[in-house]
Amino acid sequence: MPGLHLPSTRRSLLALGAATAIVGGAAAYKKVAAQRAADHAEEESDADQDLGWGSLDVPAPQSVLTPDGAELALWDVGSGPTVVLPHCWSCTHAVWIPVARRLVASGHRVVLYDQRGHGASTRGVASLSIETLGSDLAAVLEDRDAHDAVLAGHSMGGMTIMSLATYRPKVLAERARGLVLIATAAADLRSGAIGMERFASGLIASPAVSLALRSGSGNRFVRGAFGTNPVRGHMDLTRTLFAETVPHVRSGLLTSMISVNLLEGIATIGIPTTVMVGTKDRFTALVRSEQIVAAIAGARLVTLPGRGHMLPLEDPDAVTAAIEAVGRT
Repeated sequence: MPGLHLPSTRRSLLALGAATAIVGGAAAYKKVAAQRAADHAEEESDADQDLGWGSLDVPAPQSVLTPDGAELALWDVGSGPTVVLPHCWSCTHAVWIPVARRLVASGHRVVLYDQRGHGASTRGVASLSIETLGSDLAAVLEDRDAHDAVLAGHSMGGMTIMSLATYRPKVLAERARGLVLIATAAADLRSGAIGMERFASGLIASPAVSLALRSGSGNRFVRGAFGTNPVRGHMDLTRTLFAETVPHVRSGLLTSMISVNLLEGIATIGIPTTVMVGTKDRFTALVRSEQIVAAIAGARLVTLPGRGHMLPLEDPDAVTAAIEAVGRT
């Protein structure tokens, strides 16, 4: 937003706090005392962070060209039944690596990609809308010649899958055998916006937010995305990826997410669907998942006690098990 200056860490905290309130309908931060208590809970050994590919031989990224000229960086790893993993807002495929590694080890082919404007993928010229992200997913499925795939999406990645169901239902029917929608929402995000939509979307576009996330206290800005006993490495990764996402991409997609309504479209889904949510998710709370389950015939709800919004990092074993279970149905 032209003319907007947020030089202080305090103002940057306000920026990120406003944005997360919109996305989740709840305050992401409580009190300074609670943050200090969280800092103590962060301490985990490097061995427990579980973020890398380990000994797996991961091929170099490939590129998928979309009709509007965006180049989506893509990783196609392993062999067996196909799983495709769209990631969340202002992160990259990296948040999926703990789950992807487990899936490859259990005999799956895993396709990961960076959403447009994120990570190694370019922006393109199409609108930064959830509909565009659904079309990007269609391009990935077609490029990889994926059939009978399980599609598992986290947060905005879940919206990406629901967008595919809404705007490209034939692609979904031809390419997918089951869905796992993780810590996501299909509609009504405005209900938590406390009248600050324009304010927050403008602030989240400020470079000051990235500066705050890179600061020594940066983990405090993303603490609200996690449940109990977060791992420091998970928060380091989350805040780094958020800071590295181009500000106007963050803002544009935030605006799209808070106005999304995919309920009518997802009512047409006719394949096995599991919806997952953490009981400590402050961004896409249980009521959002219940709304999705009510809209999709036969959908199954899985709640993870004590977990927050970043389930692929917080509980990769549970997420992997849900993906494998859908693939067996």
